[in-house]
Amino acid sequence: MRIVTRTQPQEVANDFPATFPATLARIYRARGVAGPQELEYKLTSLEHPKQFFDIQNAAKILADAIEQEQRIVIVGDFDADGATSTTLGILALTAMGAIEPQYIVPNRFEYGYGLTPEIVKLVQELEADVLVTVDNGIASIDGVAAAKAAGMKVIVTDHHLPGDTLPSADAIVNPSHPLCQFPSKALAGVGVIFYVMSALRALLTERQWFEKAHIRRPNMSDYLDIVALGTVADVVPLDANNRILVQQGLARIQAGKARPGILALLEIGGRDPSRVKATDLGFVVGPRLNAAGRLDDMSIGIECLLSEQVMLARSYAEQLDLLNRERKSIESDMKQQAESSLAELESGTDLPYGMCFYREDWHQGVIGILASRMKEKCHRPVIAFAKADDDTLKGSARSIPGVHIRDALDLLAKRHPHLLTKFGGHAMAAGMSIKIEHYETFAKAFDEIIEEWVTPEQLEATIYTDGELAAEDFSLEFAEQLRVAGPWGQAFPEPCFDGEFELLQQRIVGEKHLKLTLRDPQTGLLVDAIHFFCDLSVWPNTAQNAKLVYKLDINEFRGQRNLQLLVDYIEPIARN
Repeated sequence: MRIVTRTQPQEVANDFPATFPATLARIYRARGVAGPQELEYKLTSLEHPKQFFDIQNAAKILADAIEQEQRIVIVGDFDADGATSTTLGILALTAMGAIEPQYIVPNRFEYGYGLTPEIVKLVQELEADVLVTVDNGIASIDGVAAAKAAGMKVIVTDHHLPGDTLPSADAIVNPSHPLCQFPSKALAGVGVIFYVMSALRALLTERQWFEKAHIRRPNMSDYLDIVALGTVADVVPLDANNRILVQQGLARIQAGKARPGILALLEIGGRDPSRVKATDLGFVVGPRLNAAGRLDDMSIGIECLLSEQVMLARSYAEQLDLLNRERKSIESDMKQQAESSLAELESGTDLPYGMCFYREDWHQGVIGILASRMKEKCHRPVIAFAKADDDTLKGSARSIPGVHIRDALDLLAKRHPHLLTKFGGHAMAAGMSIKIEHYETFAKAFDEIIEEWVTPEQLEATIYTDGELAAEDFSLEFAEQLRVAGPWGQAFPEPCFDGEFELLQQRIVGEKHLKLTLRDPQTGLLVDAIHFFCDLSVWPNTAQNAKLVYKLDINEFRGQRNLQLLVDYIEPIARN
C-alpha cells in the first residue's frame, strides 16, 4: 500500500486569515479552497438556471401543460438518484398545480435501464401528454422516438454523458450536453430536475399563474433535503455548487424539516437527524433506498419519500431495511465467489489490466456493488456481469482514477461494433449489455484497452492522506471542527491522517472489528481506535507498533464523549 500526503496546489491562493485553524486551512487548500469566502454555502451563491441549454424550453412545455391541465408522467431510474429525482419532480409539479402527475420507474428485471419503447407503451396507458425523464434519457434514442411518434411532448433531464447521437426530444436539460454552458458538470440527476423545477416556478411566477390559480407559490428550498440525499447517494463530485446543495439540504434535515421518509430511514439506521452528516446519507439512507431498486421495485423507495404520514413512512422504511439486509447477504456470497476467482487468477499469470467477473447465478441488482468491492481489492477497472435472460448479460463497471470507463467502452464499441448491445455512464461507473456468447471476447478486448491506457503506478493501491497530525490536534474540539467542516464526499474527501503508533492493547469485538489502545511515541498521548472489518488473518498481531491511516471521530456512549480514531488502514511494523 502506497500512502501519499495530499499537496496544496500552487495555483490555489492562501486567503485564510491567521486566526483560522492552521490544520483546517491546510486541509481545505489541498482540496482547492483558497479561503473562508468559498465556504459560505449560501443559496444565493448557486449557479443560475438560465445557464442551462434548453431549460427555458422545458419550463415552457411544463408551464403550458399545467395551465392546460395536461397529464404529465415522469419516467425515473431505479437507483437513489432516480428515486429522489422522481420524488422531487412529483412533489414540485403537484405544488405548482399540475393535475395528478404520475411516475413510472422501469423494473430492472423486466425492462432494464432507461426510456425504452416498451416503457413508452406503459406511459401511453396513462394517457400522458408530456413525458419527462429524470436521471436517464440522454441515450434513449428509440424510446424518445417512440414517445414522439405517440404524440407526446418529451423533456429529457439527465446528467449522464451523451453519445454521438442525441435523442429527438422537445427539450434536453443536461449539464453534459455539448451546447450547455452550465458551469457545474457534476450535478446529479436530482440536481438537474431541481433546476428545471426552479425554472418552471420562475416562469409560472412571470405568468402570474399562482395568483390566478390561488396556489401558494412553493419554496424550492423545501426540496433541498431530497437534493442532498440524491447527490450524495449518487457519489457525484462535490464541487462548489453541489456542496451548497448538500449543505443546505443537511441544514434542513438537522432542523427537523426533512421529508418523513428521510427521517424514518435515518431513524432505522440509528442516526440522529439533528447531527446528520453527508456520510450518513451516503452510508445509511442511500443503501436502504437503493436496495429497493436492486432487489425489488424502486416504487417502494419513492413512496417512502413521497409519504406525508410519519407512520406510513416508517412502514416503508422498515421494508427498505429488510431489503437492504437481504442485499448484504447476497453481496457477501457473490463477493466470496469473486474473490475465489481472483485467487485463482493470482496463482497463475499476471492479473488482467481490466478485469471481468461473471457467474450464471449472480444477482444483476448487486453487480454494481460487487464491481466496486472488487475494484477496491485488485486496484484496477472491474466489470461484474450477471445473466439478464437466456441470451444477454448485464454488466456494471467501476473504474480507478485516470481511466474514464465510459470512454473506454466507447472505444471498445468502435473497435468491436458487434460486442456491446448498449452502454452508458460516467468516468468512474458505467453499465452495459452484451450477448452471453461474446463474454470471453469482450473480456479480452476490455483488458487490451485498459492495458493501453494505464501505467503501473495507477494499478498500485494508494491512500491519500492529509499527513500527520500535530499533538494539539488530537482533541475533541478539532474532531468537532472537522465534523462540521464539510460536507465531505466524492472529490472533496473527508480528512484522514497517517502516523505510527505503539500498540498497547488490541482485541476483536463484534467478531470482525479490531479495538485498539494506542500511544503516540512522540508525545505519549493515549487514544482509543477501532478498525471495522479487519483482516482476521493478520489481527490481532504480535507487533508492538503499527502504521495507521485514520479519521478523527467522537465516540458518544452513555453521555460520555471521547476522542477515538476510525482506522481506514493498518499495517504492523516489524522492529529489528
